[in-house]
Amino acid sequence: MFTDLRRVNRTDPVMELSEFKRQCLDARAEQRERLYLQPELVYLFFELTQSCNSKCFHCGSRCEPGLGHGPAPEEFKKVLDDVKSNLDISKLQLCITGGEPLLYPGFLELMSYAKEQGFHWGMTSNGTLITEDVAKMLEDTGMGTISVSIDGLEQTHDRQRGLKGGYKAAMRGIQNLIDRKAFEHIQVTTVINHRNIDELDALYDIMDDLDIDSWRVIGIEPMGRALEFPDMLLTPDDQRRLFRFILEKREAGIPVCYGCSHFLGFDLERNVRDFFFLCGAGIHTASIRSNGDITACLDIEPRPELIQGNIRKDRFSEVWKNRFEVYRKPLSDSCKDCKDCEYVKWCAGGAHHSFDYDNNKQRICMKGILF
Repeated sequence: MFTDLRRVNRTDPVMELSEFKRQCLDARAEQRERLYLQPELVYLFFELTQSCNSKCFHCGSRCEPGLGHGPAPEEFKKVLDDVKSNLDISKLQLCITGGEPLLYPGFLELMSYAKEQGFHWGMTSNGTLITEDVAKMLEDTGMGTISVSIDGLEQTHDRQRGLKGGYKAAMRGIQNLIDRKAFEHIQVTTVINHRNIDELDALYDIMDDLDIDSWRVIGIEPMGRALEFPDMLLTPDDQRRLFRFILEKREAGIPVCYGCSHFLGFDLERNVRDFFFLCGAGIHTASIRSNGDITACLDIEPRPELIQGNIRKDRFSEVWKNRFEVYRKPLSDSCKDCKDCEYVKWCAGGAHHSFDYDNNKQRICMKGILF
């Protein structure tokens, strides 16, 4: 939608880069207002299971071994049938997650059906269960994209994910995916916290040796189980260091990127990721939780007022079209810190997943840290 800022002629006297960015951010704000009135479903998440073979200290969904699985494949298939009949699936990415989605008993059945119905789908995984046979199964069922988590060097990764041998198993899984030469995009995602930030450069050397398509480097978010470890959250200096690292690598042409969270200010917007900030919760993004609840982003806490229905009693397409009111207005309307902020037009109160709904304020605001 927007011109690649890295290709703009920075010596053009007619349009300075800062003014060009302002125009792009204004256009993004106008797009947000349109989407409040006419939402477009781009990402539909299926949380197949709460069970996981690891127990990550930062897990937003508090997943761990032995927890329950999501709806039966037939229930998810009904959602797919409904979506195909009532929404435009040519513009939609089906996103499969968990827990560890490969633990879901009906995985092969469900994803084979999704392929038959013409859905484009991708997955997030810890990678530890991706054997050569599993990689072939993922190819056969039509998986296009995948993001595998690597959260530090070997000892750090295993400690933070509570799974001894998890790093080696995940790296084998990544290589098994690469060896298939069949997937559109293989990404590694790394969650940076206060204790593993010193490993960024060493991790880069490892990622640079892998034939992956991108490395997504994101900061730990104050949500889920991470709220129990405040000493692991990033300090302001950590945040600045993280973004300097990403910016340096991208300016060198290396496919390192930041995630979708947070308005980052004029200097960093569109320079550390390929788009301008927009929280898509409820306007671009919807999810089915493992208990059948219909919500926006899975990282948002499951408060009653944020749950919009349940697939066992509601038709998803009708919920998408007629509910989600809580997400289709700016968060800044209720955020007490946003009232007089000069950036509110572009930030709109920030991301829903990091919002403190009890106190009506953001848990993370980059103003005063990055800009």
